Amino acid sequence: MGDTALVLVVGGLAVFAGAIVQGGVGFGLGLVAVPVLTMLVPDLMPGAAQVVNLVLPLFTLAVEWRKVDWRGLVFAVLGRLPGSVIGGAVVVFFTVQARSLFVAVMVLLAVALTARALSVPRNGLTITSAGFVSGVTGTATGIGGPPIGLVYQSAKGPQIRATLAMFFFLSAAQSLLVLAYVDELPARALLTGAVLIVPMVLGFLVSGRLRRYLDGGRARTAVLVVAAASALALIVQNALTQGWLF
Repeated sequence: MGDTALVLVVGGLAVFAGAIVQGGVGFGLGLVAVPVLTMLVPDLMPGAAQVVNLVLPLFTLAVEWRKVDWRGLVFAVLGRLPGSVIGGAVVVFFTVQARSLFVAVMVLLAVALTARALSVPRNGLTITSAGFVSGVTGTATGIGGPPIGLVYQSAKGPQIRATLAMFFFLSAAQSLLVLAYVDELPARALLTGAVLIVPMVLGFLVSGRLRRYLDGGRARTAVLVVAAASALALIVQNALTQGWLF
């Protein structure tokens, strides 16, 4: 199987699975797909992932846009603006592996701290801070969901999904502009991302059952589980890349 076919099949399956998770939880596309895509096409990341991140939220918003927390969204975007600039610098000066490991450690710490409390206070300061961290990690690695997801974990499922979808759409557009500005957005990344939109759409279409299940009061647990699992996947990915396990 050639490299292109491998990306389309294996990467497509990862995007498909990630779209199912994000369609139900509100985030998770990058968490599931980015580790796989980084192993397959590290030179095209995070640009390829951001193309898919730009399109998927539109499907969620088409269904649940009325549930967006507009006030919280403003704080999140204000925090993300400077965060994305720093994320662009991180892309230039740090390797993909170093960026991914950094994100994984931060997410695990956040999950551990959050799991010990009933919820993270959701106010202007926490949302802005989460937006800032998401700007750094999202631009640098393609994974910007956990910080915002953890802040909104106590909200109802539709509000989590709608607010995060609007935030991710704006975030992906901003990250793509930053990556293009620092010359880290090759045409092949855009093409690969465009091709992966097909399995992304299919994944979202089958996520309806998961949405109904999580809306029965299980959204917070799902957020924590998805965030922790994604961080562990990034750590394993780095271990395999560096040959630590073999």
